[in-house]
Amino acid sequence: MNRLSDHATESAMIWDFSTVLGRWSSGLVPHRILYGILGVAIIAAAAVVAPKSTADPAASPEDRAQEDLSRYEYPSLESIRWKAYFVRPQDSLERLFGKDWVAVARFNRMDRRHAYPGMTIKIPENMEEIRNYTPMAATYEKARKHEKYILLNITEQWLGAYQYGRLVFSMPAASGIEGHLTPTGLFQAEAYHRKHTSSLYKTHKGDAQYPMDYAIRFHIDEEHVSYWIHARDLPGRPAAHGCVGLFDETMQHRVYGVPDEPLLDDAKKLYAWTIGEVLYAEDDGTQRLLPDGPPLEIVGELPKRLPRPPR
Repeated sequence: MNRLSDHATESAMIWDFSTVLGRWSSGLVPHRILYGILGVAIIAAAAVVAPKSTADPAASPEDRAQEDLSRYEYPSLESIRWKAYFVRPQDSLERLFGKDWVAVARFNRMDRRHAYPGMTIKIPENMEEIRNYTPMAATYEKARKHEKYILLNITEQWLGAYQYGRLVFSMPAASGIEGHLTPTGLFQAEAYHRKHTSSLYKTHKGDAQYPMDYAIRFHIDEEHVSYWIHARDLPGRPAAHGCVGLFDETMQHRVYGVPDEPLLDDAKKLYAWTIGEVLYAEDDGTQRLLPDGPPLEIVGELPKRLPRPPR
């Protein structure tokens, strides 16, 4: 209501201004100068009446969620000092953080494709605090009797690989969203397929089935729906339809054309570690059963999304 009233007032001011100038120009000001003054006045008014043309950058029009990753609450961040940062058109993770861009991407559970203008990310006040960041425990008692053991913490959106109870590496993950939750409990890696694709979902362009490179199947439910850990794009929050997604910039470059120089390859790393050197060397890209695959334990619930930014 106030906005409409303001617009009416601005229009009246422009009309009054042009009328006065018209009368004044009858013998005092050449028409060329008059038209120049009027042009400036109209442009200035347009910036007020239609502020979108000169406003600060907004979220990508292709992303209706207008992401604010500072609103996702992860328990492991309570001891880390960070602040929210609004991504501008000229920004990229590499330009903002140099060689530390990988640490910031992992800290935000996101990839470079999702660092677009208009979104908000978390950046540490002290970069040293996140260079070796992981929310996973260095040792895990349940894994001590197993040569390989995979633990996924949905609350943290993070996955850890353990050998005889010791964490050997970990990585951010994107679990299922509300309505398409990733199942929790104890499972087993039972099949692998390096060139897997989804039979249910397509890419955002709709011209191809969604690629699920380096896929590890861990569950088939009562409705015969298969659940996999696989390569996907990571937007910094739960995003899957029940499966678990890991970094794979090579796949993203193939499908979306970005990034120019793929680097992050967590899906490939977990895949090779899970099936072992012998099977990995013999892998021809077809789907195969995995004998004696490692246990996969999935715990937790979706991270809390705050109604407003915390800081």
